[in-house]
Amino acid sequence: MEFKDYYKILGVERTATADDIKGAYRKLARKYHPDVSKESGAEARFKEIGEAYNVLHDPEKRAAYDQLGARWQPGQEFTPPPDWGAGFEFTRGTVSPEEAVEFSDFFSSLFGQFGRHAQAARAPGEDHHARIFIELEDAYTGATRGITLRAPHLDAQGRIVLRERTLNVQIPKGLREGQLIRLAGQGAAGIGGAPPGDLYLEVHFAPHSLYRVEARDVFLTLPLAPWEAALGATVNTPTPTGAVEVKIPPGSQSGRKLRLKSRGIPGQPAGDLYLVLEVVLPPADTESAQRIYHTMARELAFNPRQALGV
Repeated sequence: MEFKDYYKILGVERTATADDIKGAYRKLARKYHPDVSKESGAEARFKEIGEAYNVLHDPEKRAAYDQLGARWQPGQEFTPPPDWGAGFEFTRGTVSPEEAVEFSDFFSSLFGQFGRHAQAARAPGEDHHARIFIELEDAYTGATRGITLRAPHLDAQGRIVLRERTLNVQIPKGLREGQLIRLAGQGAAGIGGAPPGDLYLEVHFAPHSLYRVEARDVFLTLPLAPWEAALGATVNTPTPTGAVEVKIPPGSQSGRKLRLKSRGIPGQPAGDLYLVLEVVLPPADTESAQRIYHTMARELAFNPRQALGV
């Protein structure tokens, strides 16, 4: 998928005001409208211009798009970053299903999840949506965390400014990746005295130096010395709720999984914690260590490639 520079498509600077963007769009739309233009590829160009305008004239989509920064070049291979949109409030109502299909894959990958709702003279406020990252340990115990969110607004000059707000959010015990936390009344204000919308926080786990998560199961790579793996041992291992002692069966190999039942993310049922064993060789960086390895080579007569027939 190729990155699209919407500013370049409309021929405006990244600092352009809302009026600048509207003026550039109208000029280009007249030039490339398929009903009047004789330019080669006018229809595709007109569609591209419309897509760029759809993003840049909308304060929410423009501010979110600007988060990607200017480091991407048009035509460069692009995949949305894993933390795309994190901490940023969106209003469901910016993209219709028809637009998500009509525009490019690049557009759909960023904004295609947002649908449109009609509004009446008196209507509840729209719901807001934001992605947040929490620590894995918070899903084990529950916590209250201050979450800072950003939302775009137009200033008096028609330029986009980001306003921040910090909310104290209750992280429930047992929360899973991708679940939603609903904060009632924290969305957009209602119209005509109607109640405000809600704020939905889509929860993801921040990258962890030790653990990875699949549903409610948690995985940890556990390093072992060769003699621990070969002879068996009892070793201390970390878990998200504190260190525990684990028995390593004799003859364990790298890649073997040991299951600690119900030590994954709490729930009904709770997940499990899997220890993925990894045998780590001591370095042969001293004469003494090298003698030991030479002795092993002579005495054990071990061929790790025997199963390969060599």
